[in-house]
Amino acid sequence: MTNDPSFLLQQLDSLSQELKAVLGVHDGDEDARRVRALIHAAAQDGEEKTDIYGFNPAAHQLGTALLLCRLIAPDRNMAVATVLYGLCKNEDFNAADVARGWGDDVAKLMQGLLRVSQLYDKRAAVRDENFQKLLLAFADDIRVIIIMIVDRLWLMRAINHSEDAQLITDISQESRYLYAPLAHRLGLYAIKSELEDLSLKYLNRNAYRQIADKLHETKETRDAYVARFIAPIRKALEVSRLNFEIKGRTKSINSIWNKMRKQGVDLNGMYDLFAIRIIIDTENEWEKRDCWVAYSIVTDIYTANTARLKDWITIPKSNGYESLHITVKGPEDKWVEVQIRTKRMDEVAERGLAAHWKYKGIKSEGDLDMWMNSVREVLEAGSEGQMELIRNMNTNIYDKEVFVFTPKGDLFKLPLGATVLDFAFAIHTKVGCSCAGAIIDGKNQRLYYRLKSGDTVEVLTSSNQSPKLDWLNHVVTSKARNKIRQAVNEVRMRQADMGKELLHRRFKNRKLEIDEATLSRSLKRLGFKTMTDFLVAVHDERIDVNAVIQAYEEQVSRQEEGSGAAPQGAAQDFVLRDVPGKDENHHDDILVIGDDVKGINYRLSKCCNPIFGDKILGFVASDGAIKIHRADCGNVKHLRDRYPYRMIKTAWSGKIGAQFAATLRVVGKDDIGIVANITSVINKSTDAQLRSINIQSQGNMFEGFLVVGVSSIALLDELIGKIKSLRGVHEVSRRTN
Repeated sequence: MTNDPSFLLQQLDSLSQELKAVLGVHDGDEDARRVRALIHAAAQDGEEKTDIYGFNPAAHQLGTALLLCRLIAPDRNMAVATVLYGLCKNEDFNAADVARGWGDDVAKLMQGLLRVSQLYDKRAAVRDENFQKLLLAFADDIRVIIIMIVDRLWLMRAINHSEDAQLITDISQESRYLYAPLAHRLGLYAIKSELEDLSLKYLNRNAYRQIADKLHETKETRDAYVARFIAPIRKALEVSRLNFEIKGRTKSINSIWNKMRKQGVDLNGMYDLFAIRIIIDTENEWEKRDCWVAYSIVTDIYTANTARLKDWITIPKSNGYESLHITVKGPEDKWVEVQIRTKRMDEVAERGLAAHWKYKGIKSEGDLDMWMNSVREVLEAGSEGQMELIRNMNTNIYDKEVFVFTPKGDLFKLPLGATVLDFAFAIHTKVGCSCAGAIIDGKNQRLYYRLKSGDTVEVLTSSNQSPKLDWLNHVVTSKARNKIRQAVNEVRMRQADMGKELLHRRFKNRKLEIDEATLSRSLKRLGFKTMTDFLVAVHDERIDVNAVIQAYEEQVSRQEEGSGAAPQGAAQDFVLRDVPGKDENHHDDILVIGDDVKGINYRLSKCCNPIFGDKILGFVASDGAIKIHRADCGNVKHLRDRYPYRMIKTAWSGKIGAQFAATLRVVGKDDIGIVANITSVINKSTDAQLRSINIQSQGNMFEGFLVVGVSSIALLDELIGKIKSLRGVHEVSRRTN
């Protein structure tokens, strides 16, 4: 198109006249007058104004509006919004001004068109399947999507002679991946086919030209064959007195190309290069009957391939498509596809906006299904005013989701209410764990910023950042929640391990051996509910280890001394006796305990559970009783250092009849029956009794703790030997504390 203003104005006036004729608008109409004024203003500086595709915006949008009225419906608001969009989108758009001059509905359509145009700054995401959803969410009105599809068809026709090869490639790829599927979903079958054919033409000119030339060469032969094929069918249908129309059509070039690649054949090898369509004009109540009558007539004349029968009349497609498809062997043994449908069915399939929306493999989704079905129902109600009827239908079917971009243009779908943290974990767990904020459309935002559809999000990370439990209050995706919990637990376990190592090192420096049960009781007094919480506090230095040691020592003292108020005694206050058979040169006195010793108040210590035969020591408690410890008990060293004057050398007087509790640790291979074998060994021993058992498996190994009652250390050693001899048992040891 030339840049000469007078010639440009002449071209624009010509387009305007065509558009007014289609809309039924006369020259004195207020809309026509104001639009013409805008067009004249645009034509005066037309040499300076071009859109991103290199076309005059007024000519571009007038052509789109004209195509819209011819292919879809002569709708005033859609046509005006389309023209105004081309004339005003490069200026500051004021919705209030447009609403005052042209009405709220036109302003709404223009806002939708402008919002959608903003998405094209994210060009890398156009091929993403979520881009269609984002497009629908941004448009907020189905008519905006229809305008865009028609606009793309005008553009695809217009770029045929463009010298910008990259522009042609980009527009063609967008048409193939975005606009053709959208047109297919809305049932704009003719537009969809033309978009695909033009895309193939621009992206693979050799393939397009070969098919187009071949079709042109064979057109006369093909038309003659179709006439020969139709003749007997037409005659038989006339005899049946059905009111019908019969015609043949060649498949689209893109459809032929796809089938050639899929079937691995050339053009001559395709048996369904064209299809015959029989359209019956009948009342709704007789539709199925008359279609099957036509089916029987065709199959009486030509042999049918029953394997290729597609009955979408008995059970229509979920998009409402109804038709009988059969393949028969015609003259010269060529296979021909025949489609049988009624006039109503054909109108829905060819003209309805939702008839083919998921035809031939287009994926469906629950919410979109219901929305498309509602559009189809409106369209099937009648063609008059159908755009008026769908005006109040919005495309906000994804109001429970947000769609956001990465700086590279990749598109992510997240639930409504998702934050920067949700997005970071959607990218990668490591990104989420180190997320410190984000830059969104050029502005710094916090972790908890709630994302909006269309946001471009650049996640900021920090090596010093780590997940916090509080993050769980600011995420909505299950992935983010699970990963945060997992990461927090992993961090806590590492901190707990380091805290445990620090604690043991400090206890070792003080020459103290930790008894887990005593330590647990100490923690409760310090205000900790779990061992992990305590060890993490040690790691974080939120508690002084010296205070822990002091609390532990006090707990040991309480356990040893009891809670009585009796005065503390010393070892020399007790009457000691010689042990029979003691070496005469050995002058140490020893406290002897046993069933045959009377008047001695003693208790066996629970921290080490001494058994008859163990080397033992006594400790004088504050209540006057003597606590008996094993000589190798971890608490003996502490008691001896702190209360040496209360320690008593002790020995057994003889065999004691009562049983003693001993805890055994057993480690082995986790085979079927191993636990039963261990318990069997214990039960078969007349001098041993199994009191409790706790088994834990990890991988193919197990670890178990057994409490057994025995009368002496000799019997315990014998029992340990028997358990060790069992197949699959790797280790048996007596627990010291």
